[in-house]
Amino acid sequence: MGFSSAAFLYFFLPVVFIVYYIIPQLKYKNLFALVASLLFYSFGEPKAIWIMLLSILINYICGRLMTCKHKKAALAACCTVNIGLLFVFKYLSFTVGLFSDNGPTLHLPVGISFFTFQAMSYVIDCYRDSSLIQKSLPKLALYISFFPQLAAGPIVRYHDIASQIDGRTHTPEKTAAGIRRFCFGLGKKLLIANTMAVAADYVFSAEPALLSAFSAWTGAVCYALQIYFDFSGYSDMAVGLGKMFGFDFAENFRYPFASSSMTDFWRRWHISVSSWFKEYLYIPLGGNRKGKLRTYVNKWIVFLCTGIWHGANLTFLVWGMLHGLCLTLEGIIPKAKGRAAEFAERIVTLIIIIVTFVIFRADTLTQGFCIISRMFSPGGDPGFTSGLISMFTPLFLVTLAAALVLSQPVVPTIGAKAEKALSQPVCDVISYILAAGVYVLSLLVLSENGYNPFIYFRF
Repeated sequence: MGFSSAAFLYFFLPVVFIVYYIIPQLKYKNLFALVASLLFYSFGEPKAIWIMLLSILINYICGRLMTCKHKKAALAACCTVNIGLLFVFKYLSFTVGLFSDNGPTLHLPVGISFFTFQAMSYVIDCYRDSSLIQKSLPKLALYISFFPQLAAGPIVRYHDIASQIDGRTHTPEKTAAGIRRFCFGLGKKLLIANTMAVAADYVFSAEPALLSAFSAWTGAVCYALQIYFDFSGYSDMAVGLGKMFGFDFAENFRYPFASSSMTDFWRRWHISVSSWFKEYLYIPLGGNRKGKLRTYVNKWIVFLCTGIWHGANLTFLVWGMLHGLCLTLEGIIPKAKGRAAEFAERIVTLIIIIVTFVIFRADTLTQGFCIISRMFSPGGDPGFTSGLISMFTPLFLVTLAAALVLSQPVVPTIGAKAEKALSQPVCDVISYILAAGVYVLSLLVLSENGYNPFIYFRF
């Protein structure tokens, strides 16, 4: 996306934030936020802004049709158009390429998967409850295009946000909490994710034959940490920005690497997309109401679609299918009891998460499975391993240790104990000082590289 991180932090965000709070009435705040959001997207995606505007218009019209007697046909048409737009720009080149070497090359608009799913959730919600129909085109446009979560989510379902468009609170406490959350999210991305990316990119750019088990595991672990802190960092920034503008967005991550099972992982990882598929696909398919076999089939369909949603590549498809297989096996294999069994299950779950992320990161299935094979095989090139170890600077090792600790629910535990030992105002002051420190360090890193795209921008 053409909007650099530096331009966003130094110019766009401060100006928009100040003007937004100067504007007295909510209806004018909404209009200004809409204009700012469209400018934000048009600056980064000038050739694709019409796709978003077309999506907004189509879904607005379809939403208004949810009171007519043919609303089921209108809903079907709406979903067809939305999925059709997504298919053309995201999957057409890949699909044609499976059968021909001369497939069309289309630019993938940033955030199209996110704003398309948000738009579809609006129309489906209106189909289920006509009282949710938004008669104001600008208000619907604001919901679909709001810049904090436009490029990479979280996916905000319409029924969760509808009342906030017409009535939300702006308080100094909420704004301060939003700024603090934004600073910590920025630090996750610039200080941790980008540092982990150095080792991950080094490993994944190499020939798999060069990898030892140590280097393969190092690359896999670093990538798992990279994508978690990259994406959860963006989500934290989006939630924080939402609070700064009066909105309350649902959490998108809850320490997924602390999961006790793969089922638990999907209650903690990218919660907005898993919740979207559960509400708008899994439950309409029958959920778990039509027997075990149908339940397993429904789960496979959901995770097949989850994989496809992430991108036009067989790696994402297989990644989704593997997660569907794991959830199916968890429903079949009896769950062992006892602390030792629970600990073993957590370790196995973490290994599965890390190993399957190798497929997710790989350019091709062949590369992915070759790297996985190296993770469990001796050998490799000593020179390559030495080159990897040379990257283990004190800064990298400290960041790696911090990433491993922060990927677990350590901070909430410490925070809860601190609140008991200290007063709430003291804890707040400490957290704001830490947030300010993280922000300053992030700006220092940003000064060296002003363009820091998030991984999920390409989805």
